[in-house]
Amino acid sequence: MPSSMVGRPVVVGVDGSPAALAAVRWAAEEARRRGLAMRLVNAFSWSDVLPVDDAVGPGGHREMMLRLIRDQLGAASAVVERIAPEVRVERDVVDGHPVPVLRGESEGTAMLVLGGRGRGGVLGLLVGSVAASLAAHAACPVVVVRGTERDRSSAELPVLVGVDGSPDSEAAVAFAYEAASVRGVPLVAVHTWSDLMFDSRVSPLIDWEALETGERELLAERLAGWTEKYPDVHVQRLVLRGLAAHTLVDHADRAQLLVVGSRGRGHLTSMMFGSVSHAVLHRAPCPVAVVRADLTTAA
Repeated sequence: MPSSMVGRPVVVGVDGSPAALAAVRWAAEEARRRGLAMRLVNAFSWSDVLPVDDAVGPGGHREMMLRLIRDQLGAASAVVERIAPEVRVERDVVDGHPVPVLRGESEGTAMLVLGGRGRGGVLGLLVGSVAASLAAHAACPVVVVRGTERDRSSAELPVLVGVDGSPDSEAAVAFAYEAASVRGVPLVAVHTWSDLMFDSRVSPLIDWEALETGERELLAERLAGWTEKYPDVHVQRLVLRGLAAHTLVDHADRAQLLVVGSRGRGHLTSMMFGSVSHAVLHRAPCPVAVVRADLTTAA
């Protein structure tokens, strides 16, 4: 299946932290699967550098930091060389704060990959609104590498996608199908609904069986076209009564990648709003891909 990612690099935010190196390892595998190049970027704002120490001398602090950053990028590049030697790698130090720098890097990029934690220039990528800002405004899917690294058997685990039943999840579904296809693994599509949306006074009057049937039909409609485009992907459909956050985090324990959607423009879908956003980005035991509704990730 052709992809709009062809010819575009996988960009990774690098800061020398173990989490960033875990993101590099994940991205190297992904680039190898898709036949893509990689770009390793360290965003560093010189305005944040402490005053130059007399022992270092004028300009010495900057040169010292540049050497450190280049060493970090070199270590990250060595990781790619070890895991996927066929993948072409570029590396760059970009002057500026992480969010605007990485937002700019996302233009013409297959995906932006970040570690779950960081230090220095990429510190706080998952603190407060920073991750949500990148997820909502990046011009490509954003992958946050969560959880501890698993053994090789985890490569057989399925891809998990949250489907909220609206057109806003279409891009996420497309990304998830392609991710499952290039890995040769099943796709688990989860759609949740909750009785909390109904007034308890009318609850006894609701035909719950008919309601659940309707939700199953809705999920089937959202997947129908993609199932035809990716006949090689075996799909398991789960329509579950419960809260999206708890359901997705629970099932992510048995997945190698969790994919969710976002409307962008700073407003996240119900699948990625408020406490659900925090639960997925901060508690999921596997990497999380956030795909904006207006992105096209597969042809």
